[in-house]
Amino acid sequence: MKHMNSEVKEERTSNKKRIDLFLVPIVLIAAFLSLFKIWTDEYANAYYTAAVKSMLQSFHNFFYASFDPGGYVTIDKPPVVFWIQTISAKIFGFHGWSVILPQALAGIGSVLLLYVLIKRTFGVWAGRFAALAMALTPIVPAVSRTNNIDSMLVFTLLLATWMLFRAVRTVKFGWVLAAFAMIGVAFNMKMLQAYMVLPAFYVFYVVATKITWKKKIAFLTTATALMLAVSVSWAVVVDSTSADKRPYMGSSQTNSVLELAFGYNGINRLTGNTSVTGSSHKQPAQTEQQTASSETKQNSNSSADSSQSSNQRKSSFSQKMQAPGGGNQNGMFNTGNPGPFRLFQKGLSDQISWLLPFVIFSIVGLFAGVKFKGPYTAKQKESLFWLAWLLPVAVFFSIAGFFHQYYLIMLAPPIAAFAGAGAVALWSMYKQHNDWKSWLLPGGILTTAALQVYIMSPYVSSIGVAPIAGVGALGVILALVLAIRKQRKNSLTNYLGAAAMVVLLAMPAYWAMTPIIYGGNSMLPSAGPDSSSGMGGPPSKATNSKQSGFNGMQPPGSSSGNSSSNNQMQPPSGSSNSGQMQMPGGSSNNSQMPNSFSSKSSSSKRKSGGMNAEVNQKLLNYLTKNNTGEKYLFATTDSTSAAPYIIKTGKPVMAMGGFSGSDPILTLSKLKAMIKKGEVKYFYLSGMGKGGQSDVITWIKENSKEIPSSKWQSTSSSAQQGPSGNGTLYEITLK
Repeated sequence: MKHMNSEVKEERTSNKKRIDLFLVPIVLIAAFLSLFKIWTDEYANAYYTAAVKSMLQSFHNFFYASFDPGGYVTIDKPPVVFWIQTISAKIFGFHGWSVILPQALAGIGSVLLLYVLIKRTFGVWAGRFAALAMALTPIVPAVSRTNNIDSMLVFTLLLATWMLFRAVRTVKFGWVLAAFAMIGVAFNMKMLQAYMVLPAFYVFYVVATKITWKKKIAFLTTATALMLAVSVSWAVVVDSTSADKRPYMGSSQTNSVLELAFGYNGINRLTGNTSVTGSSHKQPAQTEQQTASSETKQNSNSSADSSQSSNQRKSSFSQKMQAPGGGNQNGMFNTGNPGPFRLFQKGLSDQISWLLPFVIFSIVGLFAGVKFKGPYTAKQKESLFWLAWLLPVAVFFSIAGFFHQYYLIMLAPPIAAFAGAGAVALWSMYKQHNDWKSWLLPGGILTTAALQVYIMSPYVSSIGVAPIAGVGALGVILALVLAIRKQRKNSLTNYLGAAAMVVLLAMPAYWAMTPIIYGGNSMLPSAGPDSSSGMGGPPSKATNSKQSGFNGMQPPGSSSGNSSSNNQMQPPSGSSNSGQMQMPGGSSNNSQMPNSFSSKSSSSKRKSGGMNAEVNQKLLNYLTKNNTGEKYLFATTDSTSAAPYIIKTGKPVMAMGGFSGSDPILTLSKLKAMIKKGEVKYFYLSGMGKGGQSDVITWIKENSKEIPSSKWQSTSSSAQQGPSGNGTLYEITLK
């Protein structure tokens, strides 16, 4: 106990010391990467932004995280992060940047937390380098610049880690409870993804805590019970509430939070089994983020592009959809093919893997001489924690059937931790030993530089040969010089070691800046010269990377005056293009994508996020003028067409099939009852998202009056042809 008290006193003393001046620029870098120009993202991820707009209107919508103001259906995730976003929007006003701000601050907070966690045991320089590595891991700022959940999730898990470390140091049961309760809170952010760190928590507490086995088992059992209770608390309340008293649980097939947690947001991510059963037939489910990149927008500055034939554009788009980023081997959404080297495949490696070889050498050095039965030093115990975080998560992403690139942020903390702790450990071994351990530093530098050359090589047309050759040459030279000077201990050797670390972080730093340089994508965030596409991977030669992304898309009801020259993607019901990748949730074997809006970098307000936040004003005027007291402005198949009108007006718009259009929410009897009650009379159908509601849509078409397009459809020359072509507006009035 005396030893524990001395540790607590030491911690309090250290907290009173002056701010680490080396940490200040690291935090400023993280702040710049996370915050700069987020005010240009006007609507962020429109699906989630629409929910915030709805949650601002009533506590009922707030509690259930309703997608629409009418409380018809929820979003596809638990509410905690969106509660925070709604509070931010309440304080600062409803803007794109106000819903992004909490995630940006969480990204900065994660850098600070990692510094604190590593500094205490491994030293101040290890903490500094770990914080810098975290800040410059490309996927970290890419996600932090959006209103997606993952940045806040990682921050919450790091906060739980800090609590766990404190529990071990102080041997206080309260901190154990707090740590596991925090994981329960994280579960209410992104469900089972939060549990990916549990192996690390259990292993570390068992190995590091100096109490009896009886107490360890009792403490962990109680803490786990609390974690589970916190995890399911919201789910139990929602699932216990009568279905007619709350919104439908979006993206579930049984209107259940627990089914959503263990199915759509759980096991299905591992198995890749995204098939769901709709009301009448089975079809692939819509992916979490409902779109992929269209990189064939005509270049307004190039007459050659404007004269390109429609068939050539369709062929180019088909190739892109077969293998985002080029090559069929890249898998859906450019996440590669499952296997032991998946994290080194293009599309994933440039998001997270820049320092992985150095991390592997660091792990070898940190565990050198460790005996299975111990005793273990504090450094070895904490290294075991980070290893127990890193390995299971890396294995998951190596074998998982379905995920998005931005999920890889879960790997950033352990990679950054090992980069910081390992840099100091390998440097110490390099200077103090003459055996094999002294070769780990130059070996780590050489192999890491080689991997970075491999990562950058597909991007030679975008970034040029110079940076690739520079990293390769400097990495080889510095590694060789350090190997030659291994016996010399002077200031020049110190400078060479520092230079090597700078070289290894140079290109990750550039990659981390690409969402600022080229424009980001708020729906499918990724880093790289084509970051605005949201698909990662090397850009096409035919694509201007600054104009890639969700371009060439139109708002519902818009019509282009020259559709033949624009990039047109057909609706599911009518497309004849073959060889295209199935977008889950589509109703055919062709590539189907929702109405989307541009995420290119520009000086104007950026409307990124994969849904068209540009509403058709003529359609809106018509619907508003002819509304005779109906609850819903109009109904549509899915959230794609609904989101921009919710954001623009704050009025209820019904996404009949939820996010993807495949949720079995609406039955014919329910629809007829709603129409008779005067709750809805207008239906905008564009051919998208029919899954699970084809009978409803068929009935609507057979029992409605089609509104002439001249009354509501925009013919502005500025409108661009979208994937759904020209939708149809119907009116139904039942007596």
